[in-house]
Amino acid sequence: MSGQPRHDLPDTTQADTARTVRRQRIFLRDLTVSAHLGVSERERARAQRLRINVEAEVRPARPLDDDPSRIVDYRKLVPNIRKLIADGRPRLLETLADDIAAATFADDDGVELVRVRIEKLDRYSDAAGIGVEVEHARDGR
Repeated sequence: MSGQPRHDLPDTTQADTARTVRRQRIFLRDLTVSAHLGVSERERARAQRLRINVEAEVRPARPLDDDPSRIVDYRKLVPNIRKLIADGRPRLLETLADDIAAATFADDDGVELVRVRIEKLDRYSDAAGIGVEVEHARDGR
């Protein structure tokens, strides 16, 4: 290649991709945090390692013009989760998962569906994790 631009590539700046992008997702994978959760006081007495995964279906931003104000900002996921844990309200994984989903919806009306999976990593020595997964849709489904 001589450093010349390739003229055989399609011009994607004007491409109509609205018809091809049916679904767009943002996700957080394998965030590891410590939290005092559990049914019993004994279980809540010491911090437990949790692995958290979040996936959110969002309305595709079209036309995709590289404008950050037109997308759902995934950078808010981790700080929101850490704040929920620091506040110490939830006792149960199910409650924390529901709270994470609610916070994700509250941040942006472009979020249509949220799936949250939380695992306790050290509960059983012979299992990689045990936990809960919840799924919430904006319309309540």
